[in-house]
This record gives sequence, C-alpha cells and structure tokens, in this order.
Amino acid sequence: MQELYNLSKNLKQLREGYGYTQTAVAQKIGIRYQSYHAYEAGITVPTLENFIKLAKLYDVPLDELIAP
Repeated sequence: MQELYNLSKNLKQLREGYGYTQTAVAQKIGIRYQSYHAYEAGITVPTLENFIKLAKLYDVPLDELIAP
C-alpha cells in the first residue's frame, strides 16, 4: 500500500514540477481526466502501458515513480 501512496505523491510532484494540469497529463498519455485523477488520488494504479507512458513523459525510470 505504501507504493500506492508514493506513486500518487510522486505523480503530483512531477506534474507540478513540469507545470502540467491533470487534464494535460491525461491528454498527453491518452486517457480520460478521471482516470489520471484517480492515480493521483491513490484510488487506482495505472496499467503497465500507462505506467510506462508516465515514466516516458517525465523522463524518469519506472521505479522512480514509486520510490519513497
């Protein structure tokens, strides 16, 4: 469960660091806003495909998305 908290926190920090809105990130990776919002809220986790898209968007290794 800690990884889910880390993921949501890290996604928010990365998004804000890039100056993106949740809507913009959702559009960039090809999902609905509600789906992306659920990732940041810690409600759901991305599919592997979307996890990879997020890592590429932010130019970070996959494990950095769930790092403490």
